[in-house]
Amino acid sequence: MNLGIEGRVALITGASGGIGLATAKLLAEEGVKLALTDLDEGQLNVARECDELRGCSFAVAADMTRQDQVDGLVAKAIAHYGKIDIVIHTAGVTGAKGDPLELSDADYLEAWETDFFSAVRVARATIPAMRQRKWGRFVCITSENAVQPYWEEAVYNVAKAGLAAFIKNLSYKEATYGVLCNTVAPAFIETGMTDGMMKQRAQQMGVSIEEAVKSFLEEERPGIVQQRRGQAHEVAAAIALLVSERASFINGSNIRVDGGSVQAVQN
Repeated sequence: MNLGIEGRVALITGASGGIGLATAKLLAEEGVKLALTDLDEGQLNVARECDELRGCSFAVAADMTRQDQVDGLVAKAIAHYGKIDIVIHTAGVTGAKGDPLELSDADYLEAWETDFFSAVRVARATIPAMRQRKWGRFVCITSENAVQPYWEEAVYNVAKAGLAAFIKNLSYKEATYGVLCNTVAPAFIETGMTDGMMKQRAQQMGVSIEEAVKSFLEEERPGIVQQRRGQAHEVAAAIALLVSERASFINGSNIRVDGGSVQAVQN
């Protein structure tokens, strides 16, 4: 399927691995030019030099919790390519876990700054120019936690729910300028984030990582009847659709890529 985005320019945050990198590779196949960013410059440059991305991307390390660095990143991308048509914001953290009333203000603020406010900063820096060109796509990664919160992950739940509401807010006005805003909500994808969760679980239980994953699926995610973690490329496929010409009437939506983890009808 031709997505109709050859020659478009996409800014991808959190691009050094996981969903961000998988999305970059898929868009590169569609002829999209890429501006990649992440906190770790070394890992980011390794990603940029992988076979699929060599020659079609450039990379700039930036901290999404700082508006000045976000603005600088966007300025460099525009200087390099002349425009930004697509934004895919995947950067985020799981944050602290524990009793919601025992977590500190700093714990909540860390997740809020990284998982929610970073998207606000990126939108401020990129959407006004998209409005002027009458075309744009803005996609953020939320989570199953935005609608199916888990008690010990309050800081993540709150930030991702806020992000989902923010993108829905954006969608109402921006569509009048041809800028479509949507979210993708993955669950239990095989990334560095869930690798860390499963390593910790394996250590606590005294079992292998494979056994930790199996028990987690059985006990914590019964809705995933496929009994496996999702793959980053499976999330990337949904993102690629949303940023394409094929998705010209999808706006303000949340696309779940969760294997059925969310056991509810509504988003």
